[in-house]
Formats: sequence, C-alpha cells, structure tokens
Amino acid sequence: MKLNTDFSKHADAFFSQSTWVPSPIKEVSRKMLERDGGEIATATTLVNYEPNSYFSSHVHTGGEEFLVLEGVFADEHGDYPVGTYMRNPVGSSHAPAVKKGCMILVKLGQYQKGDHTPVHIDTQAHTFIMDPIRAGVTFLKLHTFKNEIVHLEEWPKNHTIELDNQGGIEILVLEGEFSHDNTSYQKFDWLRLPIGHSLHAVMNNKHCKVWIKTGHHLHQIQPK
Repeated sequence: MKLNTDFSKHADAFFSQSTWVPSPIKEVSRKMLERDGGEIATATTLVNYEPNSYFSSHVHTGGEEFLVLEGVFADEHGDYPVGTYMRNPVGSSHAPAVKKGCMILVKLGQYQKGDHTPVHIDTQAHTFIMDPIRAGVTFLKLHTFKNEIVHLEEWPKNHTIELDNQGGIEILVLEGEFSHDNTSYQKFDWLRLPIGHSLHAVMNNKHCKVWIKTGHHLHQIQPK
C-alpha cells in the first residue's frame, strides 16, 4: 500500500472525515496518514485500541515512535497515560496489553541510522518553556537527532505562527484549531508540508496545542 509517500507534496488528513479501518487484530483499528508497505511498513498512523486489547509481541525492525492521545497504553514494561511520548529504537520489542482502551499516534520505520536512544517522557509532568524567538509560543522538547526535531508546542489565541521549512514539517493538532492556506485543522487533524513550503498558522480566539516534527524529510527523501 502506498499512501502519501511523495514527500514533495502537501498532505493532510481530517479526523472527523475519515473512518477507522480494522487491523489484523480484532480489537485494534487504524486511521492511516502515510504508509509505504503492507502490514510491515514505513507508516504514520492513528491507532485505536479497544478495552482489553492484546497485540502479539513484535520487534521494531525500523524503530517505533508514539504519542498517547487518549486513554492509557500499556505493555509488559508499564502503563503510559495520555501525553506519554515514547521512542523504541530499532531492534526493541514489546507486546501491547491495553485494559482500558486508548488511541495513539505511531510512526514506524522512520528512524535515522545512528539514532539509538530510547525516549520515555510523561509530558504531563513537564513544564513548557517560552520560545526565545517566537513571542507567546511555549514548547516542550521531546527529541532531537541531527536535523530532526520533535516538540509539543502551545500557540496562543489570536496569533500567527510563521515557520520556515528547510527540512519538512509535520503537525498533529492536540487541542484547539489553526488555519493554514485557508484550511482549518482541528483536534487530531494531521498536516504535512514539503521542504520549501513554509507554515503560516493562524489561530482564532482559541489557543492551539500541537505535536510538531521538523527536519525529518531530509533523511526520508534520501537513500538510507
């Protein structure tokens, strides 16, 4: 399967306009955002686990990155409440066992060579800091490696966010709403901008909280 695999093109997905697609595991369904491959794929996906969902143990041959959006994700290593950000490096493994149900954003097979550091951040337990360059913006750094930067950011209401794009921009809305190129992005909507296409995000009378990744297309569009 190929979905939004051309990183030279704008791509987006709107949560309220898409449907859940069953996975091979009965209690697990997906909304695919970008995908290159079958069940073993390079992919970015929203994954919903119903209560008492169990997934067989599997190895992350290309690494796994995820953010818990709702509920509590769990595996044999622990419980991960809303706001937990995880990076499981290439070669790691686990067996999800979700008792209460949850939804996560997960990215598979997108690690850069040499990025071996596991990451486990309970973002609810951390304080956002003021951005010294963009007035009113606060952020929490989640991960950096070479050109790749991953943040949670809070954008104030009635504000405009300008962001140059030298390595790709990818955004998932967590709270609030913003518009870009006269298109509105609300909770759990996803936007991906190709290199060279700057972000011009306009907030209305509500603040906006986003998961944002930049710089990662520089390695995704080159031979690995």
